Amino acid sequence: MMISTPHLPTTGAASARARAAGASPPLVCWFEECSRESVPLVGGKCASLGELTNAGVRVPPGFAVTTETYRRFIAEAGLQRTIGEQLARLDVGDLGALEAASASIRAAIHEHPFSNEIEDAIAESYRKLSVRCCVPAAPVAVRSSATAEDLPDASFAGQQDTFLWIRGANEVLDHARRCISSLFSARAIGYRAQKGFSQTDLALSVGVQKMANSFTAGVMFTLHPGNGDRSVIVIDSNFGFGESVVSGEVTPDQFVVNKVTLDILERTISTKEICYTVDAKSQRSVRIEVPHERRRVQSLIDDEITQLAWMGKQIEKHYGCPMDIEWAVDKDLPAGGNLYILQARPETVWSRKARASSAQAGERSAVDYILDSMLRGRKVN
Repeated sequence: MMISTPHLPTTGAASARARAAGASPPLVCWFEECSRESVPLVGGKCASLGELTNAGVRVPPGFAVTTETYRRFIAEAGLQRTIGEQLARLDVGDLGALEAASASIRAAIHEHPFSNEIEDAIAESYRKLSVRCCVPAAPVAVRSSATAEDLPDASFAGQQDTFLWIRGANEVLDHARRCISSLFSARAIGYRAQKGFSQTDLALSVGVQKMANSFTAGVMFTLHPGNGDRSVIVIDSNFGFGESVVSGEVTPDQFVVNKVTLDILERTISTKEICYTVDAKSQRSVRIEVPHERRRVQSLIDDEITQLAWMGKQIEKHYGCPMDIEWAVDKDLPAGGNLYILQARPETVWSRKARASSAQAGERSAVDYILDSMLRGRKVN
């Protein structure tokens, strides 16, 4: 999992000096320049990717279009007033009005191009990323990264858009604007209103990350998402990109792994009817049917399951809490070095329940849960 990171011809040091001198924040930051403290500048998703990269986790390289870019774009396009007027008179309980306001705001964002300075910063960073990947017009994932994705009392994760297998500078610029506009989807506006958040104070960063050409992908929890058992790691997987698993469009294969010994305790091989992959002709991410003869085939081999679980343990150790992790097996890379971590965030459901009950039951560590499993007779060797 630990890898060396090649030197990038970036202006990271210069950006740090500029910030220290009180200059404007940068328009673009490489993941290597980000950490978990960078959320105000690059949002939760990109901050996590930077934290993982600097911890030595195998993460596809990329960069963040910062919240400074978002604010400058909104200001230069004169969109702050338009957004404010649309939302000030909005009754979020009126679904028709909510959809109409969202459509109007998003259309206004799509119609305004970035300034030359912003376009140059993003396009040049994309060119450097393509050089680093040794692929002309490297395929990338363009991901929204909001500044308030996983707060103690609210989770904004998954409310903004992600676009897979995007190629070419113009396409990256267009989809970066689409990510920005997704901050004002009807769902996102309604959720912020429900939680009492300001509709205009949030900001959005956009992550541009080398696309893993996934043979298999999915999610991994460093506890059992069904019962909160911290003695196990649970891995869900399907063929192709992880979108089918994250969106719930398919019932994935599931593997339950002992967190101590990394033995596979349970395996459930599902009938996987659809997956997402790249269409070689159009170079677009497409939804396809899995061939009948592959639907009941195990989508991860046992060695990959063990390696993923080990990586999950290291990430949990680094963050100090149970984690929700997205991963992929890149079919363009040789076995042993083809497992990528695409995202990692603290698990929220069971962690909140644990915090709520800790005053009565006392704090419990992962070791406590492991000992409980041993006493229940669960396999540990």
